[in-house]
Amino acid sequence: MPSSTRLLSGVAPVIGQYELCLCDIWGVVHNGVAPFAAACDALARMRAGGVTVVLVSNAPRPRSEIAVQLGKLGVPGDAFDAIVTSGDVARDLIAHRAGEPLYHLGPSRDLPLMAGLDAPRVGPAEAHYVLCTGLFDDETETAESYAEQLADFARRKLTLICANPDLVVDRGGRIVPCAGSLAVAYEQLGGEAIYAGKPHAPIYDLAIRIGQELRGETVEKARILAIGDAIRTDIAGAAQYGLASLMCVAGIHAGEMAGLSDGALQGWFGRQSHRPDYAMPHLAW
Repeated sequence: MPSSTRLLSGVAPVIGQYELCLCDIWGVVHNGVAPFAAACDALARMRAGGVTVVLVSNAPRPRSEIAVQLGKLGVPGDAFDAIVTSGDVARDLIAHRAGEPLYHLGPSRDLPLMAGLDAPRVGPAEAHYVLCTGLFDDETETAESYAEQLADFARRKLTLICANPDLVVDRGGRIVPCAGSLAVAYEQLGGEAIYAGKPHAPIYDLAIRIGQELRGETVEKARILAIGDAIRTDIAGAAQYGLASLMCVAGIHAGEMAGLSDGALQGWFGRQSHRPDYAMPHLAW
């Protein structure tokens, strides 16, 4: 971990060190309503300079859906080369278990995640592994609602694939539990959970593999830059994987860092679980 974070006003002074950029979407490229024009411009300039840009999201939906969403928001196509989501990673993990019967723990709205895959869905008793996309009813249930079932899976040593590592989500001002809360509860019972999204390794494995395929060459970790706005997912994930990171501080942590001097900002980074290599308010060239 760097001893201090280099504060930047734009990415231009450092991007020459990198060949591949793994960039978060929500909070960096757009705010859920409109794109950040300066960020899109910076990513397009990176690509023009020879950097491959892979957008990386914890959305538990396939990349094709995110591409449609980005188009509707007005994110220009020249801002990225490819998209990888935790949904894609989950599909990749399922594909590696082709033919094995699985139990889908989650709402029916997530069934498209398995579309086209050799993934026979069975009841809990017949399953060889579990795909968890969420709670059946996240408005009324909690992880505790599944304690008995999770304990049975743990006794049988079933692997649980978690398609969305987030613990909770803010839905219209109400905090509701996500698949990550079930995966954590499962691990506390001694079960094995594989997390499809950031900060865990599988999503970086897939994003880097796609980036290298696009470039037609292997890219060393020292030549990869991860960009994001969240310490727990983007910055921690990059650090654990051995990648350099750039944090956009006006994103999810903006309320904590608003008005901090450069010295106070360094102190804030020092109190976190992981420290980014670089930081700037919003991604810009």
